[in-house]
Amino acid sequence: MNYTKLLFSLVFSLLAFTVFGQQQRPRQGQAEKMPVDLQQADSLIGGTFNGQRIDKLIGNVIFKQKDGTLYADSVYQYKEQNVLEAFGNVRINQADTVNITGDRATYNGDTRSAKIIGNVVMRDPRMTLTTPSLDYNLNTRTATYTEGGTIVDPENRLVSKRGSYNTKTKMFDFQQDVNVKTADYTIKAQNMRYNTLTKVVYFQGPTFIDGEQGDLYAEEGTYNTITKVSNFGRNAYILTPEYRLGGDKLYYDQSKGYGYAEKNVSLRALKDDVTIRGQIGRYWRDRGEAKVYGSPTMETVMEGDTLFLSADTLYSQETKGARTASMIYAYPDVKIFKSDLQGKSDSLSYNRTDSVMHMNVKPVLWNEQSQLVSDTIHIQLRNQTIDRMYMYSNAFITSEDSLKNYNQVKGRDMTAYFQDGKIKRVNVNGNGESLYFALEGDSVLTGMNKAICSDMILKFAENKLQTISFLVQPDASFVPPHELNEADRRLEGFNWMAELRPTKQQVLAKQLQPAVTAAPKKAPAVPSAKAKKRAARQKNKQ
Repeated sequence: MNYTKLLFSLVFSLLAFTVFGQQQRPRQGQAEKMPVDLQQADSLIGGTFNGQRIDKLIGNVIFKQKDGTLYADSVYQYKEQNVLEAFGNVRINQADTVNITGDRATYNGDTRSAKIIGNVVMRDPRMTLTTPSLDYNLNTRTATYTEGGTIVDPENRLVSKRGSYNTKTKMFDFQQDVNVKTADYTIKAQNMRYNTLTKVVYFQGPTFIDGEQGDLYAEEGTYNTITKVSNFGRNAYILTPEYRLGGDKLYYDQSKGYGYAEKNVSLRALKDDVTIRGQIGRYWRDRGEAKVYGSPTMETVMEGDTLFLSADTLYSQETKGARTASMIYAYPDVKIFKSDLQGKSDSLSYNRTDSVMHMNVKPVLWNEQSQLVSDTIHIQLRNQTIDRMYMYSNAFITSEDSLKNYNQVKGRDMTAYFQDGKIKRVNVNGNGESLYFALEGDSVLTGMNKAICSDMILKFAENKLQTISFLVQPDASFVPPHELNEADRRLEGFNWMAELRPTKQQVLAKQLQPAVTAAPKKAPAVPSAKAKKRAARQKNKQ
């Protein structure tokens, strides 16, 4: 047996006991210090330097204080300050759950706080943090870094310039240049919180989430990296190749591809720059469908002007496959406003792929001084401009002149042709009838032309009816002013509905109404094949 080594060990134990005893006897007037117990060291060298008592412990040094233990190759112990300076293979362990390693550390026994520097790695059962330097408080069990840190757990990787971690609550607080990588998203922000237990990210400022199936933005809210469910607030939106859905409140389930927005909702179809606003919005990614209700309005640019449309519900659908189609449905109580075109109907569908708008159930359109009515109206657009209009069944056009007379034309079907947004020609196909008031100088009525003819052509100038051409021999008559009575001035079915003509304020007023919480009504059917064939026949005739 090595008696010299045994003797050194006994002397060292006595010194350690003496040191501990000194720590228990504070100076008069001083608060009692919390002891830091020396557990082990290969050698000890004591001395006084600059009036301070310093012990230098070398080799396999271990200190313990409550549930915290410090390991190092060597330690300087400052007795009066109750401070340890540790060097080489430094490790701090707390409650056998938190382990911090680094090149060197300074530990304050009074505050139970440590400053670890150089290749710092902090581990607990749920994550690993690496950083150049770290402050750790054993009382609050909180770690803080200011020189950049990287946190890795089994699901995510998080990087930030500054941050703190509470090992009791398992909550990280990140600041400055925060970047989170998950299996599906990359999250970028300036302020963020992350719970390593629940795997939930909390947003506390402008946050961008980039993913393969869509991007998200929010200024506050949460994202669960396990369930992939987001709850956002303040200027939040979902961005996909087809849509941008935003609102003050936004819920999105990435696994199901379902989104829900509330308050100041905006749905923008990116391909043709159509924007729908309302109070409630829903989005189904896999179905390519989005729905806005709660007083919704739609905005789209046509002929350099904005067309506004309102209804109780607006519904958008993207169909992919052999036949790609992009549709918008509006129902019921549809109102349209454009500076030179207003309208209303019970329902409307807009095929953005073919640039065709279908107005169904009692549609009415007003173009300057003209009113157009039929059972169904189809509007064909070209380059975001009205090119022609098809009026099917009980078509009726009324135009008011300067003397408040109503020029009228009715027929089975009509096709109207536009130029620069104004009616230039109307073809009447079948069962045509017309009343046309002849004026002299726009101020004197000279009589009324009345004709019955199967097919007619009406020509307009400055949106006013100028001439009527009859394609077959008409049954026509001219009635002088003194022979006109009220019954002669109206064709059967005449109904001037100027009081129903929507204004811009009426269309946009829906946005100011309270949000609707009931489920939206079912979307109307896509126009029938029969209606499409009628449109094709009308095109061929031209």
